[in-house]
Amino acid sequence: MHAATLQCGMPFNPDYLESTDTALDARLSAIDIAAYSKTRNHLNGRVTQLSPYITHGFISIPELFDRLPELNLADKLAFEFGWREFFHHVWSREGDSILSDMRPGLPGVRYADQLPDDIREGRTGLVPIDRAVHQLYATGYLHNHARMWLASYVVHLRKVHWRVGADWMYAHLLDGDLASNHLSWQWVAATFSSKPYLFNAENVARYAPADWHCAGSVLDTSYEQLDQIARSDQTITFSSSLLGMAEPELLSKPPALPAVKIARADRVRLVHPWMLIDESFEGLRIGVIHPPFHARFRWSARRWRFVLQRMTAITDTLFVGDLDQLKDMLSEIPHVESIATLNPGYQALLPILCTQLADTPRHFANPAKTCRSFSAFWSQCGGNDQQRGWHQ
Repeated sequence: MHAATLQCGMPFNPDYLESTDTALDARLSAIDIAAYSKTRNHLNGRVTQLSPYITHGFISIPELFDRLPELNLADKLAFEFGWREFFHHVWSREGDSILSDMRPGLPGVRYADQLPDDIREGRTGLVPIDRAVHQLYATGYLHNHARMWLASYVVHLRKVHWRVGADWMYAHLLDGDLASNHLSWQWVAATFSSKPYLFNAENVARYAPADWHCAGSVLDTSYEQLDQIARSDQTITFSSSLLGMAEPELLSKPPALPAVKIARADRVRLVHPWMLIDESFEGLRIGVIHPPFHARFRWSARRWRFVLQRMTAITDTLFVGDLDQLKDMLSEIPHVESIATLNPGYQALLPILCTQLADTPRHFANPAKTCRSFSAFWSQCGGNDQQRGWHQ
């Protein structure tokens, strides 16, 4: 899941993942572009762990290029930034269609609409799968390879529909992004790619530490055999007596907050969960949470803490409720601004509430016609350094 590779240049420490500029600056300072290129595919590689900060708008892709002046488009890190903007390009052109099959999947295969308990509880008996589930719940983080392995197992070996798995993983990730996450699951499932993504025990042994290895398991086989399984109705399970891990509770809104009365102001900035940049503003800053969206796409308590810690630090007050209720409160305020987002609900209501709505910053162009593959997008938008600093 390519956007997920925007992770960390230091060992992962969930207690260190704070929603502050100090934590973000530490991650930026730790980036080693050359080491990232060489080791990013390894679970203990020098990745950046920037993705929660990018997802929630602490920093944009154009700003990252500005903060990393030595980065050029030949570097793998720039390539991964391109993947993120590619996914958002598709989202901007296709809208909620990214939540359904973008193309026909594997013919004749029937997929379940529920995630089995042994997967949800991390007790499948397959070491890399169970370790991935446990790490997801404990930290809100997974390395890109672990995300792909987990998605491939869910879809192709257990025959669960990709949307079920995508919604489940999104809910527990601190960096959960509908475009990056759901289109990556589709890329694995072959509904946004030409073939299924598969992995075997040898692949795990190549990229993961020894305690993730699974020699002698059902995954210790050829890609040809795994492809046959993926294209059939065959479901692969292990008999396991392992004790599972309870799935953390998912919440459709943060803890109850007092009702907000909007103070009189000539200028208002509406700060939503995907624009948590700390910028000076002469006026009233209102943090907004739109529960109808979060009822569809729930978050873990860990993610709510990450977002609310930041939002309360950079705003004057919070509004938690249907954004439609703000219409009358804001109707007499001459200047109401925000930054656009593609997240459903927020996307529809912010243009109604705001007198000034800025586009989400982009480094690469956003072609008018949907690029159906990253290679098509990259050839149009990222093929040479003349694109450097082109913010659209």
